[in-house]
Amino acid sequence: MPAVSRIGDPARLVGLASGLLVAVAVTGLALPARALAESLPTAVPSPLDAVADWTFDPTIQLPTILAAALYLWAFLRVRREHAANPTPVSRLVLFLAGLFVIEYALQGPVDHYEAVLFSDHMIQHLLLMMVAAPLIAMSAPITLLLRVASPAVRTRWILPILHSRILRLVTHPLVGSILFAGVMWVTHFSGIYELALRDDVAHDLEHLAYLVAALLFWWPLVGRDPSPWHVAYPIRLGAMLVQMFLESFLGIAIMNASQPLYAYYTTIHLSYISTIGDQQLAGAIMWGGGGTVMLFAGLLVFYDWMGAEEKEAVRIDARLDREEREHHTRGGRPLPHPNRFATNGREGADPQR
Repeated sequence: MPAVSRIGDPARLVGLASGLLVAVAVTGLALPARALAESLPTAVPSPLDAVADWTFDPTIQLPTILAAALYLWAFLRVRREHAANPTPVSRLVLFLAGLFVIEYALQGPVDHYEAVLFSDHMIQHLLLMMVAAPLIAMSAPITLLLRVASPAVRTRWILPILHSRILRLVTHPLVGSILFAGVMWVTHFSGIYELALRDDVAHDLEHLAYLVAALLFWWPLVGRDPSPWHVAYPIRLGAMLVQMFLESFLGIAIMNASQPLYAYYTTIHLSYISTIGDQQLAGAIMWGGGGTVMLFAGLLVFYDWMGAEEKEAVRIDARLDREEREHHTRGGRPLPHPNRFATNGREGADPQR
């Protein structure tokens, strides 16, 4: 298969991915949880910190490893039982990449320095909502679940959930867009973020809200899974454009605030950046980073749109050619091709008439 030959042997890829996840887990176990064992990291981060500052939180690490293991198991089982139509290796890569981004954002140095830097929180926010979520959506985990499940499980459990009114409501593109924007604006301009800085449970719930809202937004727009809603490509691009503007406005609002937005950061004194400077940097990251990622995603959707239009044109041409051959076989006159003539907006009109 071409896709497999380009990426490499699936068994080797699975082995490498598994080894990577095990290495991350062992690193988290071996290194101390610095956020708990040490004082806040107020010194200037060194290049080594970007690699070595990992923590281990079982509530994040174990579900991540479990999700990776289940996807790998299902991927291999479908590949074994449906050799003629296996799950593309690219989807496995996308899913593992999404999990790794979550791992890095929530347990890597980004999370470690979020305790003292608002700008680090903004990077974490973008990684979860703008990188990890679309990667997971494009990996089509629900399709893989449908393929690996038994007919009884599909009929009794999975399909009723997929066709339920609740799922149809929460996966509506408008609802997803409102949740995506609402989570960003509400958490940053209310007491929720201040609470999350001081309470670990609120902190974890905030991250969960970011990820869930982002998955609901990206699923009908870039996902490859079956969805209750068929979203036309112009609407997808429109939704992304609106979110790009909202991200930019949020970033500008944070960047132009003349006073610290969160009292927590005023209690931390850093030698290399002021509270206002860090806040302005966070706003710039939201403004530039969020807009850039959304623009890039929009370009990918536009490219996918053009590919779909080309495939549809080929399909229509093949159908018309088949109909013309059948008509000619029955002794009729050749049928005009709808794209050959167009007069007064009427497709198929013969200009000689």
